[in-house]
Amino acid sequence: MRDRYVEEYGALFADIAESGRRLNRDEVRQRRESGEQAAREGLALRALIGHHLAAVREAWPEQPLSRRTTLDLLAVVEQSVDAFSGGFERAQRLAVRQEEAQRREFIDDLLYGRSDLGRIAERAERFGLRLSHAHAVAVARGPQAYGEADPVPQQVERALIGRFGDRHILLTTKGGRIVCVAPGDQDDVLAYFAKQAYAATGGGQAAIGRPQPGPRGVVHSYEEALGALDLADRLDLDTPVLRAADLLVYPVLTRDRQAMEDLVRSVLGPLQSARGGAEPLLVTLTAFFDNGCVTTQTARHLNLSVRAVTYRLDRIHRLTGADPADPASRYTLQTAVIGARLLGWPSKDV
Repeated sequence: MRDRYVEEYGALFADIAESGRRLNRDEVRQRRESGEQAAREGLALRALIGHHLAAVREAWPEQPLSRRTTLDLLAVVEQSVDAFSGGFERAQRLAVRQEEAQRREFIDDLLYGRSDLGRIAERAERFGLRLSHAHAVAVARGPQAYGEADPVPQQVERALIGRFGDRHILLTTKGGRIVCVAPGDQDDVLAYFAKQAYAATGGGQAAIGRPQPGPRGVVHSYEEALGALDLADRLDLDTPVLRAADLLVYPVLTRDRQAMEDLVRSVLGPLQSARGGAEPLLVTLTAFFDNGCVTTQTARHLNLSVRAVTYRLDRIHRLTGADPADPASRYTLQTAVIGARLLGWPSKDV
C-alpha cells in the first residue's frame, strides 16, 4: 500500500519537473486525500515522507538547473509534503475524536449499566478489560472537578502505567472525579491509584468499592465507591482512603429510614430542649464516641476542659435518660448519633 502512494507521487513530481509547472488545486486536494487514506490504513507518516523524498531524488532532473528552477521545484516538494501531512494529521485527529467518543460512550454504558451486558463485555476487550472476571472500582476526588485532559488525571495515569504497565486497567473521569477500574484480585493497583490521586490532588479523598463479578459488578462497585464518598461527607470522615467493605454497617443502618428517624427523635430529641439547642451536645457525643469514650481525649479534641465535657455528658444523661459512659445504653446512643449524622439532624427535621 505504501508503494502506491510513493509511485503516485513520483509520477506527479516527474511530470512537474519536466513541465516546470506548479501543483494545481486538484492535485493539492489529491495529495491531501492520499494523506488521509494513508492514515486510515495505519501507515507511518515519517516513513512515508522519507519515501516521498526518495521519489523526489529519483525523479529530479539530471541536467543542471538554475537557482530559480531549483527553488520552484523545492517549493512544489514542500507544498506536496505539506498537503499530504495535513491530510494525514486531519484523519488522525478525526480518528482520535471518534475513539474518544466511543470510549466515553463505553464508560457511560459500563458505569451506569445502560447497554446490553453481553455487548458491554464484548466492547470491554477493546479497552483492556476482561469482564468475565471480577473487577473493583476506585473513585478519587479533589478540590476541583477534573476532566480527562486535565493534568491531574494524566499524572495519575502516568504513575499507574509506570508502576504496573498493562494490567487491564481503565482510568477515566466521571462527574469531575477520577475513576479507576481494575481486576478484583489486584488490590495493589487500586491502593496505588488512591495514593497517587491523594498526592496529585493535593490531599483529596478516594473510595474503593468491593470486587464484583461481571459487567453489572462494575456498576455495583462504582456505586459503592460513590456511596462511601457520600458517607464521608455526611459523617465528616477525613480518612484519605475509604473502603466500602469497612463501611457496610452504615447502609444497613439507613436501609429502614423510618426506623432510623424514629430512633433519632426518641433518643436524641430531648437534647433540643437544652440551652443552645441539640447541636453542641451532639458534637460532644460524636467526639466522645470517636475518641473511644475517653473523656480526656474528647476534651482535647474539642478544645474544652475535662470538666466541661463531663458536665455536657451529665446533661445528656439527664435529658435522654441514657448514660454515655454506661455500656448498656452506649450502643443505642451511638447508633442514634450515627443516624443523626447520616440524616443531617438537627439542622434537618426528621
